[in-house]
Amino acid sequence: MKNLFTEKDTQETLKRIDSLAENSKPNWGKMSVGQMLSHCSVTYEMVFTDKHKKPNLFLKHLLKKQ
Repeated sequence: MKNLFTEKDTQETLKRIDSLAENSKPNWGKMSVGQMLSHCSVTYEMVFTDKHKKPNLFLKHLLKKQ
């Protein structure tokens, strides 16, 4: 699994993001590039802002790191 706290993995991830274009096709699923990037940023928004409501007890249990 990638670890964004290591320089190598961060650079690799940034390179992949930079290679995306509006017409990039997903390897699986149906999201557009904009939807994919928005989906990935929600996690950071949940941690660092109050933009999204906090998960309830059931969701906390589901999201708990195993």
